[in-house]
Amino acid sequence: MTHNMRKYLIEFLGTTFLLATVVGSGIMGEALSEGNAAIALLANTIATGAILYVLITMFGPISGAHFNPAVSLVFFLKRDIKRDTFILYIIAQFCGGIVGVVIAHLMFDLELLQYSSRIRYGFSQWISELIAAFGLLLTILVTLREKSDSVPMSVGLYITAAYWFTASTSFANPAVTVARTFTDTFSGINYSGVLYFIIFQFVGAVFALFVYKLLYQERH
Repeated sequence: MTHNMRKYLIEFLGTTFLLATVVGSGIMGEALSEGNAAIALLANTIATGAILYVLITMFGPISGAHFNPAVSLVFFLKRDIKRDTFILYIIAQFCGGIVGVVIAHLMFDLELLQYSSRIRYGFSQWISELIAAFGLLLTILVTLREKSDSVPMSVGLYITAAYWFTASTSFANPAVTVARTFTDTFSGINYSGVLYFIIFQFVGAVFALFVYKLLYQERH
Protein backbone atom coordinates (compact mmCIF):
# COMPACT_ATOMS: atom_id res chain seq x y z
CA MET A 1 0.00 0.00 0.00
CA THR A 2 1.34 3.43 -0.94
CA HIS A 3 2.04 6.03 1.74
CA ASN A 4 -0.85 8.22 0.54
CA MET A 5 -3.30 5.32 0.56
CA ARG A 6 -2.23 4.50 4.11
CA LYS A 7 -2.97 8.08 5.15
CA TYR A 8 -6.47 8.03 3.65
CA LEU A 9 -7.22 4.63 5.18
CA ILE A 10 -6.06 5.87 8.58
CA GLU A 11 -8.28 8.96 8.35
CA PHE A 12 -11.18 6.63 7.56
CA LEU A 13 -10.37 4.14 10.33
CA GLY A 14 -9.63 6.81 12.91
CA THR A 15 -12.91 8.63 12.30
CA THR A 16 -14.73 5.29 12.33
CA PHE A 17 -13.33 4.44 15.77
CA LEU A 18 -14.01 7.96 17.02
CA LEU A 19 -17.70 7.80 16.11
CA ALA A 20 -18.10 4.22 17.30
CA THR A 21 -16.76 5.44 20.64
CA VAL A 22 -18.84 8.62 20.82
CA VAL A 23 -22.09 6.87 19.93
CA GLY A 24 -21.38 3.56 21.64
CA SER A 25 -20.35 5.13 24.94
CA GLY A 26 -23.42 7.36 24.78
CA ILE A 27 -25.66 4.31 24.38
CA MET A 28 -23.90 2.44 27.18
CA GLY A 29 -23.82 5.46 29.48
CA GLU A 30 -27.51 6.17 29.03
CA ALA A 31 -28.42 2.51 29.56
CA LEU A 32 -26.46 2.22 32.81
CA SER A 33 -27.07 5.66 34.32
CA GLU A 34 -30.73 5.03 35.25
CA GLY A 35 -31.87 8.36 33.87
CA ASN A 36 -29.04 10.45 35.33
CA ALA A 37 -27.96 12.56 32.34
CA ALA A 38 -24.84 13.83 34.13
CA ILE A 39 -23.53 10.29 34.63
CA ALA A 40 -24.34 9.41 31.02
CA LEU A 41 -22.49 12.49 29.79
CA LEU A 42 -19.53 11.73 32.04
CA ALA A 43 -19.25 8.23 30.59
CA ASN A 44 -19.50 9.67 27.08
CA THR A 45 -16.85 12.28 27.90
CA ILE A 46 -14.27 9.93 29.38
CA ALA A 47 -14.54 7.44 26.53
CA THR A 48 -14.21 10.15 23.88
CA GLY A 49 -11.20 11.83 25.48
CA ALA A 50 -9.51 8.45 25.96
CA ILE A 51 -10.01 7.25 22.38
CA LEU A 52 -8.71 10.55 21.00
CA TYR A 53 -5.48 10.10 22.98
CA VAL A 54 -5.09 6.56 21.64
CA LEU A 55 -5.95 7.37 18.02
CA ILE A 56 -3.71 10.44 17.79
CA THR A 57 -0.82 8.57 19.42
CA MET A 58 -1.19 5.66 17.00
CA PHE A 59 -1.95 7.46 13.78
CA GLY A 60 -0.53 10.97 14.20
CA PRO A 61 2.91 10.13 12.78
CA ILE A 62 1.35 8.74 9.58
CA SER A 63 -1.60 10.94 8.59
CA GLY A 64 -1.50 13.71 11.19
CA ALA A 65 -4.57 12.10 12.79
CA HIS A 66 -6.99 14.84 11.74
CA PHE A 67 -10.28 12.86 11.83
CA ASN A 68 -11.94 16.25 11.42
CA PRO A 69 -12.58 18.37 8.29
CA ALA A 70 -12.04 21.58 10.29
CA VAL A 71 -8.56 20.38 11.25
CA SER A 72 -7.83 19.38 7.65
CA LEU A 73 -9.01 22.79 6.41
CA VAL A 74 -6.63 24.62 8.75
CA PHE A 75 -3.66 22.47 7.70
CA PHE A 76 -4.61 23.02 4.06
CA LEU A 77 -4.70 26.78 4.63
CA LYS A 78 -1.29 26.49 6.31
CA ARG A 79 -0.11 24.64 3.19
CA ASP A 80 0.89 21.63 5.23
CA ILE A 81 -1.27 19.37 3.06
CA LYS A 82 -2.08 19.64 -0.65
CA ARG A 83 -5.52 20.19 -2.13
CA ASP A 84 -5.94 16.58 -3.30
CA THR A 85 -4.99 15.30 0.14
CA PHE A 86 -7.39 17.76 1.77
CA ILE A 87 -10.31 16.61 -0.39
CA LEU A 88 -9.61 12.91 0.10
CA TYR A 89 -9.15 13.37 3.85
CA ILE A 90 -12.58 14.98 4.09
CA ILE A 91 -14.21 12.20 2.08
CA ALA A 92 -12.53 9.57 4.27
CA GLN A 93 -13.60 11.40 7.44
CA PHE A 94 -17.26 11.75 6.49
CA CYS A 95 -17.49 8.14 5.29
CA GLY A 96 -15.65 6.85 8.36
CA GLY A 97 -17.95 8.78 10.67
CA ILE A 98 -21.10 7.21 9.24
CA VAL A 99 -19.55 3.73 9.31
CA GLY A 100 -18.63 4.30 12.97
CA VAL A 101 -22.25 5.10 13.82
CA VAL A 102 -23.43 1.95 12.03
CA ILE A 103 -20.88 -0.14 13.94
CA ALA A 104 -22.04 1.32 17.27
CA HIS A 105 -25.64 0.47 16.45
CA LEU A 106 -24.61 -3.03 15.34
CA MET A 107 -22.80 -3.66 18.64
CA PHE A 108 -25.86 -2.63 20.66
CA ASP A 109 -28.36 -4.45 18.43
CA LEU A 110 -30.08 -1.29 17.23
CA GLU A 111 -31.43 -0.25 13.84
CA LEU A 112 -28.31 0.44 11.80
CA LEU A 113 -29.25 3.86 10.39
CA GLN A 114 -31.57 6.15 12.29
CA TYR A 115 -32.56 9.80 12.13
CA SER A 116 -31.98 11.78 15.28
CA SER A 117 -34.88 13.57 16.93
CA ARG A 118 -32.60 15.33 19.44
CA ILE A 119 -32.86 19.07 18.76
CA ARG A 120 -29.66 21.06 19.24
CA TYR A 121 -30.52 24.48 17.90
CA GLY A 122 -30.07 28.11 18.82
CA PHE A 123 -27.40 30.79 19.14
CA SER A 124 -26.03 29.42 22.42
CA GLN A 125 -25.39 26.09 20.69
CA TRP A 126 -23.78 27.72 17.66
CA ILE A 127 -21.49 30.03 19.61
CA SER A 128 -20.53 27.01 21.73
CA GLU A 129 -19.43 25.23 18.58
CA LEU A 130 -17.40 28.25 17.49
CA ILE A 131 -15.64 28.31 20.87
CA ALA A 132 -15.19 24.53 20.88
CA ALA A 133 -13.61 24.45 17.43
CA PHE A 134 -11.51 27.55 18.10
CA GLY A 135 -10.11 26.05 21.29
CA LEU A 136 -9.49 22.67 19.69
CA LEU A 137 -7.56 24.09 16.75
CA LEU A 138 -5.59 26.52 18.90
CA THR A 139 -4.69 23.61 21.18
CA ILE A 140 -3.46 21.58 18.21
CA LEU A 141 -1.53 24.39 16.54
CA VAL A 142 0.22 25.78 19.60
CA THR A 143 0.96 22.41 21.21
CA LEU A 144 2.28 21.05 17.91
CA ARG A 145 4.68 23.97 17.76
CA GLU A 146 5.72 24.15 21.41
CA LYS A 147 5.59 20.52 22.56
CA SER A 148 4.56 18.21 19.74
CA ASP A 149 4.74 15.00 21.76
CA SER A 150 1.96 16.33 24.01
CA VAL A 151 -0.60 16.76 21.21
CA PRO A 152 -2.47 13.46 21.87
CA MET A 153 -2.96 14.20 25.57
CA SER A 154 -3.70 17.87 24.99
CA VAL A 155 -6.43 17.14 22.44
CA GLY A 156 -7.95 14.38 24.55
CA LEU A 157 -8.01 16.58 27.64
CA TYR A 158 -9.33 19.61 25.76
CA ILE A 159 -12.28 17.66 24.37
CA THR A 160 -12.90 16.12 27.79
CA ALA A 161 -13.14 19.62 29.28
CA ALA A 162 -15.09 21.09 26.37
CA TYR A 163 -17.83 18.47 26.71
CA TRP A 164 -18.63 20.19 29.99
CA PHE A 165 -17.93 23.89 29.47
CA THR A 166 -19.82 24.26 26.18
CA ALA A 167 -23.61 24.19 25.90
CA SER A 168 -23.36 22.03 22.78
CA THR A 169 -21.08 19.41 24.45
CA SER A 170 -18.36 20.27 21.94
CA PHE A 171 -18.95 18.47 18.66
CA ALA A 172 -16.20 20.69 17.13
CA ASN A 173 -16.06 18.47 14.03
CA PRO A 174 -18.20 18.61 10.86
CA ALA A 175 -17.78 14.87 10.12
CA VAL A 176 -18.85 14.01 13.68
CA THR A 177 -21.80 16.39 13.38
CA VAL A 178 -23.10 14.84 10.15
CA ALA A 179 -22.57 11.27 11.38
CA ARG A 180 -24.46 11.95 14.60
CA THR A 181 -27.60 12.83 12.62
CA PHE A 182 -27.84 9.10 11.87
CA THR A 183 -28.29 8.01 15.49
CA ASP A 184 -31.40 8.61 17.57
CA THR A 185 -29.49 7.87 20.76
CA PHE A 186 -27.89 9.93 23.52
CA SER A 187 -25.29 11.56 21.24
CA GLY A 188 -27.53 12.31 18.25
CA ILE A 189 -28.35 15.64 16.64
CA ASN A 190 -31.38 16.44 14.51
CA TYR A 191 -30.53 17.57 10.98
CA SER A 192 -32.12 20.98 11.66
CA GLY A 193 -29.04 22.14 13.56
CA VAL A 194 -26.33 20.60 11.41
CA LEU A 195 -25.67 23.38 8.90
CA TYR A 196 -25.27 26.02 11.62
CA PHE A 197 -23.03 23.74 13.68
CA ILE A 198 -20.75 23.17 10.70
CA ILE A 199 -20.58 26.85 9.73
CA PHE A 200 -19.63 27.91 13.25
CA GLN A 201 -17.12 25.04 13.55
CA PHE A 202 -15.31 26.18 10.41
CA VAL A 203 -15.41 29.82 11.52
CA GLY A 204 -13.93 28.87 14.89
CA ALA A 205 -11.20 26.81 13.23
CA VAL A 206 -10.18 29.58 10.83
CA PHE A 207 -10.21 32.13 13.64
CA ALA A 208 -7.85 29.88 15.61
CA LEU A 209 -5.46 29.90 12.64
CA PHE A 210 -5.64 33.70 12.56
CA VAL A 211 -4.83 33.93 16.28
CA TYR A 212 -2.03 31.40 15.90
CA LYS A 213 -0.43 33.46 13.14
CA LEU A 214 -0.84 36.59 15.26
CA LEU A 215 0.89 34.91 18.19
CA TYR A 216 3.85 33.73 16.15
CA GLN A 217 4.23 36.47 13.54
CA GLU A 218 7.37 37.84 15.19
CA ARG A 219 9.03 34.44 14.99
CA HIS A 220 8.56 33.90 11.24
